[in-house]
Amino acid sequence: MSDLNASAAELRSVIGRLGRRLRESAPPGDLTWSQVSVLGYLVRDGAMTITELARSEGVRTQSMGATVARLQDAGMVQGKPDAHDGRKTRYTATQACLDLISANRARRDDWLVQTIDTQFSCDEQQQLLNAIPLLQRLADD
Repeated sequence: MSDLNASAAELRSVIGRLGRRLRESAPPGDLTWSQVSVLGYLVRDGAMTITELARSEGVRTQSMGATVARLQDAGMVQGKPDAHDGRKTRYTATQACLDLISANRARRDDWLVQTIDTQFSCDEQQQLLNAIPLLQRLADD
C-alpha cells in the first residue's frame, strides 16, 4: 500500500508541474489567473450570476462583483437581465473572450505537441497516448 501512496503523491506532483508548465506556455496577458478562472466557468457552464460565480470560486460576492466588473470593462463578459428574475444579472463570455481562450488553448496545445514530439521517442509517445483514457477516468471520478 505504501507504493500506491508514494505513486499517488508523485502523480499529483507531476500533474501539478505539468499544469504550471502549460500555464507558463500561454500566459493570460493582462488578465489575472482568478479572472481566467471566472471566464473558464462562464465558457464551460454558461451564463451565471455573480452569486453563482462567487460560490464556484469560494469567494465573497463583493469580491466576485469587482472581478466581473473588471472583466466587463475589458470586454470579456457581458451581463443581461435574468429571464426569470429581472433583479438578477446573468453574465456570459463575449466573442472577444472566446477568441482569447481559443488562442490561449492553441498556444498550450502547440507547446505540448512540440514538447512531446521533441522529448519522447515514438514508443514513449504511444505509451503516453495509451495512458490518456486512464487519466480521463481518474479525472472524471
